[in-house]
Amino acid sequence: MEKKKKEIVKMLLKENLEEKDEEEIINLLVDSPIAIDVDKEIDSKMTFGDKVADKLSEIAGSWTFIIGFSIFLLFWIILNGVILIKAIDPYPFILLNLLLSCLAALQAPIIMMSQNRQSKKDTIRNKNDYRTDLKSELILEQLYDQLEKVLHNQKEILSYLKDEKK
Repeated sequence: MEKKKKEIVKMLLKENLEEKDEEEIINLLVDSPIAIDVDKEIDSKMTFGDKVADKLSEIAGSWTFIIGFSIFLLFWIILNGVILIKAIDPYPFILLNLLLSCLAALQAPIIMMSQNRQSKKDTIRNKNDYRTDLKSELILEQLYDQLEKVLHNQKEILSYLKDEKK
């Protein structure tokens, strides 16, 4: 049974491990819990800037923001194009253009920071899933071996009982 575990570990890790390392990995995977709460782990390490970037990305990527900003743009255009006689920002709305450019210049890196953090979180989650799957496979192999032993013992017992009846 131990040999099968070692073969599975080697196959799944695709590494040449020393005997001592193999035993440690097998014991770690089979005998101890390995799953982690990735969200809790990452959230505990977030800085204030990370939290602000995530919150801004959450807001900027919402329908509420899109609709609200569209209403603001329409209000700006109507106010400066129709209502005010001496407009703050007359057509072609150069000030509005500047505001939109500044917003885009700030929004893009903030969203990218949030996406990079999400990518790191996904990588950790994938590694965690892999370790959990590896542990499950080793446990199933162990259960299979134990079931094989039980079946073998059961056959021996039945064979013994048949011999006793004769």
